[in-house]
Amino acid sequence: MKTAVLIPCYNEAKTIYKVVTDYKEAMPDADIYVYDNNSSDGTDKEAERAGAIVRYEYKQGKGNVVRSMFRDIDADCYIMADGDDTYPAEDAIKLQEMVLEKGADMAIGDRLSSTYFTENKRPFHNTGNMLVRKLINSLFKADLHDIMTGSRGFSRDFVKSFPVTSKGFEIETEMSIFALDNNMNIVEVPIGYRDRPEGSESKLNTYSDGFKVLKTIGRLFRDAKPFAFFSTISLILAVILLCFFIPIVVEFVNTGLVTKIPTLIVLCGLGVVIIANFFCGIILTVLKKQYKDNFERSLTILRNQYKNSDDKNSDNR
Repeated sequence: MKTAVLIPCYNEAKTIYKVVTDYKEAMPDADIYVYDNNSSDGTDKEAERAGAIVRYEYKQGKGNVVRSMFRDIDADCYIMADGDDTYPAEDAIKLQEMVLEKGADMAIGDRLSSTYFTENKRPFHNTGNMLVRKLINSLFKADLHDIMTGSRGFSRDFVKSFPVTSKGFEIETEMSIFALDNNMNIVEVPIGYRDRPEGSESKLNTYSDGFKVLKTIGRLFRDAKPFAFFSTISLILAVILLCFFIPIVVEFVNTGLVTKIPTLIVLCGLGVVIIANFFCGIILTVLKKQYKDNFERSLTILRNQYKNSDDKNSDNR
C-alpha cells in the first residue's frame, strides 16, 4: 500500500524543512510531496533540502494546488497537511490507519476537539470555524466537528472522483460537502494543534476568505439539495406575497374595491415566480438523482480499473 503526503505551500520557508523531516520520520515509507505555489522566500529550496519531492503550481490559490496534486499523484492513501508546522506529523499515522485499515474515504483531523481553541490566538478564526461547522451540520444533517481543518486523509476513490472547483481556502469546505452529499465514509480523528511559530504568518484572510467559504456553502447547498434550496426561497417569497396580498383582500371584502392595482399586478408576477421556482427545485432534484446514479456507476468502473491495474502490476512483479 502506497501513501503520499501532500503539502501545499506558499511562503513557508521558516517551517517547511521541519514539517518535511517530521513526516519523513513519522512515515518513512511515504512519499512526501511539496507543491510550491509561487513562493518568493525559497520554500522550494528548503523542501528539497529536507528531502521532499518538489513540484510547482503557478495558478495562485490552495484549491488550484489541490487540483494539481489530486490529478498528478497516484497512491492508495493520501495525507494532506499544511506547511506551517501546526499539525503534529505523528497524528497523520492515525489518519492513514483509518483510510487503509478502516475503509474511510475521508479521515478528518479534528483540531477543535483538542487544543485548537487554546492554541489559536485569532478569535475571529475560532468564531468562523464554529459558524461554518453549524451551518454545514444543519444544512446537511451531519455531525462533523471540524470542517476547516487542513489535516486530512483520503482514499484513492475520493481523490480521483472529487471535482475541485474552488480556487482558494474554501477547498476544505468543498471537500466536506462533497463527501457528505455522496454518502462517503467519513471518520473524524482528534489530533493535536499548535499555533504557528513566531515569524510565520497565516495566508488566510479572516473576512475575505470567510466570505468565500460562506458563498461556497450556499452554492454547494443549492447544487446538492436543490429542492430544499428552491422551496425555501419559494416559502420566503410566499410569506412576502401574503403580507401584501391579505390587506388587499381585506379591503375588497369590506369595500368591494381594489385600490392597490399596481401592487396586485406585482404580486401576480411574484406568484408566477414562486411557482416556477418551486418546480425548478423539483426538476433539479430529479437531475440530481440521475447524477448520483451516474456517480456510483463511475465509482464502480474506477475501482475495477484500479483493481485490474494493481493485478497487472502484481503479475509483472
